[in-house]
Amino acid sequence: MARAALPGRLRWRVATVAESRWETSSARTLVLDVPDWPGHLPGQHVDVRLTAPDGYSAQRSYSIASSWTDGGKVELTVQRVEDGEVSSYLDDTLEVGQPIELRGPVGGWFVWRNDPAPVLLLGGGSGVVPLMSMIRARGDVRGKQPFRLIYSVRTPQDVLYADELKRRVRDDPGLDVHFAYTRAVPDGWPEKPGRINVPTLNTHGWPPDFAPDVFICGPTPFVETAADILVALGHDPKKIRTERFGGTP
Repeated sequence: MARAALPGRLRWRVATVAESRWETSSARTLVLDVPDWPGHLPGQHVDVRLTAPDGYSAQRSYSIASSWTDGGKVELTVQRVEDGEVSSYLDDTLEVGQPIELRGPVGGWFVWRNDPAPVLLLGGGSGVVPLMSMIRARGDVRGKQPFRLIYSVRTPQDVLYADELKRRVRDDPGLDVHFAYTRAVPDGWPEKPGRINVPTLNTHGWPPDFAPDVFICGPTPFVETAADILVALGHDPKKIRTERFGGTP
């Protein structure tokens, strides 16, 4: 495991965009070179600050998509939000070689620390980003913990990391992924579009007696629904960790 971020006062750093790639038509991954990066844990996030020439600034938080690293590179996957001034700039304007201010890593609760327990990940939309960091970290250390990801997404075209998830399911033993499409399904898909429900989590999650570590990230209604269902199914609320956001339905 790479060294984790050391506790201390967070400060702003000027990172440089080293490369970028489109995950979908509205979501872009930025690979940032960050000087003196202290390392991070899977599930942490950073604050990003944009400052205009007239002094106006805007700040947003984005989950880290990359695995733990000592190399000073941090990946952020930014889903464009309608009328979102920061996400629109990061997706449509920021270019490779340009600087960007960030502060972090932030957070110590919603993190995976290579514990031995089975893991259940539930992601809604771009809430899959910090969960992907956990999946990548497990792959990096060749973890033996069984991982299950339930990924709720509108359509197949909206799936983030689609090719990588297919590859990891094939190559990372013990990783399972189930998609819950809410608007449209692929041809031949055995289920109708719909939101996650009791059958979804009962069938594709871990049973409560496995005592899995649970991480849920997505819009507030998704997070609350998923957590309530898991508790009703008998999961220990103390084992359920949640991260929620607004703006992206």
